[in-house]
Amino acid sequence: MTTTTAPTLVPATTGQLAAALDAAERGWPVFPLAPRSKRPAIPDWQQRATCDPDRIRRWWRRHPRHNVGIACGPAGLLVLDLDAAHGPIPRPWGRRGITHGRDVLALLAQQTGEPDPVDTFTVATPRGGEHRYFVRPPGSRLRSTVGARGRGLGWHVDTRGPGALVTAPGSVAVVHGVLVPYAITWDLPVAVLPSWLVCALTPPPAPLPAAHPPPPPLPATSRRVAAYVQAAVAAECRNVATATEGHRHITVYAAAAALGQLHGNGWISAAAITHHLTNAAHHHLGIADFDARELATTIRDGIAAGREHPRILTDRPAPRPRLALR
Repeated sequence: MTTTTAPTLVPATTGQLAAALDAAERGWPVFPLAPRSKRPAIPDWQQRATCDPDRIRRWWRRHPRHNVGIACGPAGLLVLDLDAAHGPIPRPWGRRGITHGRDVLALLAQQTGEPDPVDTFTVATPRGGEHRYFVRPPGSRLRSTVGARGRGLGWHVDTRGPGALVTAPGSVAVVHGVLVPYAITWDLPVAVLPSWLVCALTPPPAPLPAAHPPPPPLPATSRRVAAYVQAAVAAECRNVATATEGHRHITVYAAAAALGQLHGNGWISAAAITHHLTNAAHHHLGIADFDARELATTIRDGIAAGREHPRILTDRPAPRPRLALR
């Protein structure tokens, strides 16, 4: 006969209240979550979240075992939610030795030539994950990706910002029949979100209505187009050929996206772009796990991104496309 083991209980009467008051003292509006849960226990939690200690005491004295939620929007926070792998690890992550969202974040930082953003207030979550807290820059419009399948920064890397909540340290969850806390691992000042993550998480602006339709692209047979395409291919191949370790992926992607804009106008084929960039990147293959499969995938993704924004020739050179990290 199978018996069910009751969760190991820990005194929570003062613990949850203390956790709520601690978060409020840091300037983060809080509200009650259901016991041992991440589910809000009150309606309109974003509007009712508070830093008022008297109100907080009334809430948790009535419901001492309720977990503590932080409303990320009013708190001015952007929290990176990094999860551990549970079960089989999909390719290509397992092949690279990646087992956790923090490994993916470190790889994204390396690919952009930036340091891994570890020096900030950090909380270990009960199932082996990690919450890294950051201050949202004033005026930024950063998207929350938690719960939006396929829209995160990478595998097991999600964000909690405006419209989202994060479970405060001191809250608890049941894991294998035992109550495990959300525990502070780095009690550092909350860092400002690095600019490369701000760029990656800022939604593209809505297109402005044009008073006049954009001019049609010049025909591919135009001498001006032929010279332009030849110069663009040469420049992007030079960028790829001279890319340094740690910057190869983003450089190849940027080059493919730039030439993909020309492909969007029918000025160069995707096969030609792939041929030129593959030749330019040939000497990078086999170095620091940069292989032919990754090269082909990066070129394909870059072309697809650039194709959505066909290049319009003017008297001045068009800017290179703004990139969103994948």
